[in-house]
Amino acid sequence: MPIIDPRTGEPLTSPQDGDTNASQTNAGTQDASQFIVDVDISNFQQVVLEGSMQGPVLLDSWASWCEPCKNLMPVLEKLAHEYGGAFTLAKLNIEDNQEIATQLGIRSVPDVKLIVQGQLYDQFQGALPESQIREWLSQYLKAPEAAEATPEEKAQQALDAGDAATARGIYETLVKEWPEHYDYQIELAGALVAEGNAADARALLDNLPPEHRDTPKARGVRARLDFGEEAPSAEEVAALGERDDSEAQFKRALRQVADGHYEAGLDGLMALMKTDRTYGEDVARKTLLRVFDALGADHPLTVAYRRRMFALLY
Repeated sequence: MPIIDPRTGEPLTSPQDGDTNASQTNAGTQDASQFIVDVDISNFQQVVLEGSMQGPVLLDSWASWCEPCKNLMPVLEKLAHEYGGAFTLAKLNIEDNQEIATQLGIRSVPDVKLIVQGQLYDQFQGALPESQIREWLSQYLKAPEAAEATPEEKAQQALDAGDAATARGIYETLVKEWPEHYDYQIELAGALVAEGNAADARALLDNLPPEHRDTPKARGVRARLDFGEEAPSAEEVAALGERDDSEAQFKRALRQVADGHYEAGLDGLMALMKTDRTYGEDVARKTLLRVFDALGADHPLTVAYRRRMFALLY
């Protein structure tokens, strides 16, 4: 049976130029069986193509031998429940439906296609983490207002609350589930740093594939490790007493950065840069740049303090 666009009778095609976002429909209180459907030759035309005339359809092509498929499917099912019928999740077993897979040009799985109004709007191959799938869907569908926090968001909330152990546990699970998503290994290293386990964090970074060892995120974690090793101990800082010379200012700022008190540390470095650019061969400015690297280019503190630093320079 040919797979055709129900409007034109032509094979399934990509969207025409000018077509943009898919519309969100049917969100609400539908029974899950209405928007999570196994498809085969008997119902593919009805569920996927004719159904896409009423609302978006996410076609997940999978196989029983595919381990990434087993990781991806629960994520898609979770999102289908969360979106409450805003899209239909159609699950196609390519082993049992090779004719359909051939017509769709599916060469590897998992393969996920977004179909709207009988047209192929977008697609991705491979098992993406939940956060990336949410971002991908957000281009076409309005996210539910009461969306559950992603694992990454839960980990960040734990870190913000000072609970590094919980964040580490979350990232350990994500690394196990998504071993080739190396950002999770970098995030795990960051959680280990926050937990005080510098040796394991550095070993994790050192064992990354070469192309991932020098990414901005990896450099940031390495910078945090270096700050922890370079900073004077709390006892050394306490021994400075009321000293307010350049050396004392620098040591206090370095300890604050190593402890994660970034704003206070940045303030101290900015003050030293303003009053004594020659100290340590301009070490205050150089350390500011390292802190920016540790925080990441898009971090609000990086944006604000980089602007202030340039104002001092120029």
